[in-house]
Amino acid sequence: MKSLSETDKRALEIRKWDKAAESFDKINFGIERRYGGFKRELFSKCKGKTLLVAAGTGLDFQFFNEGLDIIAIDFSPKMVEKAKVKAKSYNGKLEARLADAQAMEFADESFDTVVTSCTFCSIPDPVKGFREIYRTLKPEGRLLMFEHVRPANFLLGAMMDLMTPISRVFGPNLNRRTADNARIAGFNIVREFNVYLDMVKLFEAVKGG
Repeated sequence: MKSLSETDKRALEIRKWDKAAESFDKINFGIERRYGGFKRELFSKCKGKTLLVAAGTGLDFQFFNEGLDIIAIDFSPKMVEKAKVKAKSYNGKLEARLADAQAMEFADESFDTVVTSCTFCSIPDPVKGFREIYRTLKPEGRLLMFEHVRPANFLLGAMMDLMTPISRVFGPNLNRRTADNARIAGFNIVREFNVYLDMVKLFEAVKGG
């Protein structure tokens, strides 16, 4: 069987998330209510020019402090359409833009803060995505992440490994080792907090030396 080209793989990913955009808000409503306070606390640390990577439909816009200067990107046109509507309600500067986290057009050291929210369970090549964030983050900048990750517990981790081949057909990967991937890209993680067991976490990271 002929393997898919990178272009074909990307097209399939975009199609998957375009389809997910139709019911994304309804499916994630309960999740946002449950974890919104944790996101708000983390996002309150945003300073200066801020990038939100893989913004989806813009559900996370509500958790940012007012008055920030934010660019929110996603590579799904349908997600961005919905995010642009929510961006109009933000009390500050917020632009929702179509862009690929693995190949961003922003100049080096463009942002003071980069935020992710259940981003690296969805980006096809997470290390490539982290390296792009590293490139576009200022030397003194900070990466703030709310992420679903592979649990360290043997049984839970094995369960996520078994479920991932199915889950990623319709949505995210459940077994990403996000902290390891961030370190591979050069980040130092300065804070790691378990929100739910060790599967849902908050991370704060800075550029390595």
